[in-house]
Amino acid sequence: MKNERDQNSENPLLNKLRKGQISRRQFMQMSVAAGLGAAGLSVLNAAPAWAQDATATAEVSTRPLTPTIYQWMIDLHPGIPDVNTAFGDVNQQIAPVAGFDTSRFVAEAKAGMSTWDLYLGATPFVDMAALVKTGAIEPWDDYIDPAVLADILPAIREESTFEGKLYHWPFLLDIIVQAYNSKITTAAGIADTAPADWDEYLADAQKVLDTNSARYGCTFDAHGWRSLVPITHSISTDVYYTLDKDPNPGMLFDFTNPAVVQALQLMKKMLDLSSANALQPGSTDGGVNNTPDEVAFGAQQVAYYIKYENAPLRFASTWDDPSALRLGALPKAKGGAGGTVFWNTGAVLFKYGQNKQKAADYMKALTYDAKIWQDSIAGTAQAHPGQLPPYKSIYDGWAASKPDWLAAQTWVPTVRAQLDNAKAIPNHAFGLSQFIIGQPLWEKYLSGEEADPMVALQAAKDAVVAEIMKTS
Repeated sequence: MKNERDQNSENPLLNKLRKGQISRRQFMQMSVAAGLGAAGLSVLNAAPAWAQDATATAEVSTRPLTPTIYQWMIDLHPGIPDVNTAFGDVNQQIAPVAGFDTSRFVAEAKAGMSTWDLYLGATPFVDMAALVKTGAIEPWDDYIDPAVLADILPAIREESTFEGKLYHWPFLLDIIVQAYNSKITTAAGIADTAPADWDEYLADAQKVLDTNSARYGCTFDAHGWRSLVPITHSISTDVYYTLDKDPNPGMLFDFTNPAVVQALQLMKKMLDLSSANALQPGSTDGGVNNTPDEVAFGAQQVAYYIKYENAPLRFASTWDDPSALRLGALPKAKGGAGGTVFWNTGAVLFKYGQNKQKAADYMKALTYDAKIWQDSIAGTAQAHPGQLPPYKSIYDGWAASKPDWLAAQTWVPTVRAQLDNAKAIPNHAFGLSQFIIGQPLWEKYLSGEEADPMVALQAAKDAVVAEIMKTS
C-alpha cells in the first residue's frame, strides 16, 4: 500500500506547485478545471507539512534557475557543470564577489529584487548572519527535504543554523589540519610522523633549517580564521563571549583570552621559522587567496604547513612526487583541548529570488552527486581540492562498501576525524570582519612593533567592539 507521500508525489499539479512552476492560486484553478474541485484542496492539505510550507511560498518564474557561484568552486570542482546539464534549465553565473564582499546582494535586497536565486560560495561565519540581518536571504526550511536535513552531520547542521533556522545549505567541508613534505623531513632526519604537539612541531621545523633541508621550516596563512583561531582551539575552544549591548545576535572571539595570547606567541615562533613575507596578503580574491604560504608550499620551499586540507592537497599536486605529502591532525597544545576549526562552503537562498523549490532540488542533486565527491577526494587532471561531503549517509555508504578510488586516499579518515574535535566559529554579523579589523593590531606583536602580546590583542578587541557599537 502506497504511503501518503508517495500518493502526493504522483499528483502532477502538486509537483508543479512544489517546484515553483505554478502558484497556489493556479493550482486550485487547474484543479477545478480538471474536475478535481475540493479534491484538489484536500490533496494539498494532506501533503506533508514541509510540502505545504513550500507551496505557500512558491512563486511562478519564467526564468531558468539562476545560481551565482564563486569562480574557484568551478575551477576546483569541474563536475559542477555536468550536474547543471543533468539537472536542466540552469543559468549559472559567476558571483560578483571579491574578498567576501556581498554588497551587491545586499543592495539588490534593499531594492526588493535579486538577479539570482541562490549564492554558492557562502560560509556561515563569514557572511550568513550579515545576510540575514540585511534581509537578503531566507531560510531553506520551507524547501529542504526533511530526509536531507536529518542527514547533515550534526556539527555542520549547527554551523549552518542561525536563530533556529537553516539559512545555509552545506556543501564543501574544510578542516584546519597540519601538512608536511615527507621528502624534506626525511632529508632532515625526522621520523615520518606528524608532530603531536606544538613543541615537537617547532623543534622539527627548526631541525629542517639546521640541516638546510628546505628554505623554511614551517608556515601558515596569516588570516586569523585560518591560523590564530585554529591554533587557539588546539589550546581551548572556550574562547568566545557575548558582547554587552551588542546589536547583533551571536558570540565573538575573545582576543584577550589566555589561550589566544598563547596562540599568538606560538605564531611568532612559527614566523621566525617561516618566510619574511608570510604576513602579506594573497594576490587574488581581494588578498584572501594565492597567499605566500600556498606559494612556498607549492614550490617545496617549506616542510610544515598549517591550513585547511584542500590547500596542501592542491599545491602538492604540482610536486615532482605528490606522494610525499602527509596530512595529520593539528598539533595539540600540551594539556590543551586538541581542537581545530572547520567550516563548510555552501549555498544561501535569496529572499527576492525565484525558483525557490527548484533551488532546493538543485542543491540536493549537487551535494549528493557521487562524481563530485570522487573528483574532490581522488582528484582530477584539473585539481585536487580534497573537500569533504557534509552528509552522514555518504560516509556510511563508503564504510559499507569502500570505492576503489577511495582506497588510496588514506588521509580521508584522518581529516574527517578532526571534525569530532573541531569547533566552528560562531555566527555573528561580524564573524569574519572581527578578524579583518583586528589583524593589523595583533600583527604588531608578530612584527616586533609591540613587545607585549596582550597589549596587541587588547587593541584588536577594542577596535572590533568600537566598530560593532557604531552599528547600533
